[in-house]
Amino acid sequence: MSNLELPVLGQDEAMVCCSPMVREPLGEEAAVDLAKMFKALADPVRLRLLSLIASHEGGEACVCDLTGPFDVSQPTISHHLKVLREAGLVGSERRGTWVYYWVLPAALARLSSLLEAPAGVVPAGVGASR
Repeated sequence: MSNLELPVLGQDEAMVCCSPMVREPLGEEAAVDLAKMFKALADPVRLRLLSLIASHEGGEACVCDLTGPFDVSQPTISHHLKVLREAGLVGSERRGTWVYYWVLPAALARLSSLLEAPAGVVPAGVGASR
């Protein structure tokens, strides 16, 4: 047997680039980029929009399908979608008169890998009754 390293398939750079915060501190550039994503998700309408897009049949949703569930105007929905797009959380494409949106899996993987807690490690005081 040889000691050759085998590449891990199915991972892209966006997933591998960010170590969880519990292993090493974030650099300034990564913190700025990630803060934009978290700031975009800090709004309840945008968080719901992201969820609606991600759970929509086929993994993409027409803007016409995203306005009904909210008590805000269509221009407000368009603004929120623009914020999500500029934060790098969704992609979009115009098809005729409608714009279709989809969630960018690499962005979600980047956010989730950053917050990943190490398995089996419970900080002191967690789970203790007060």
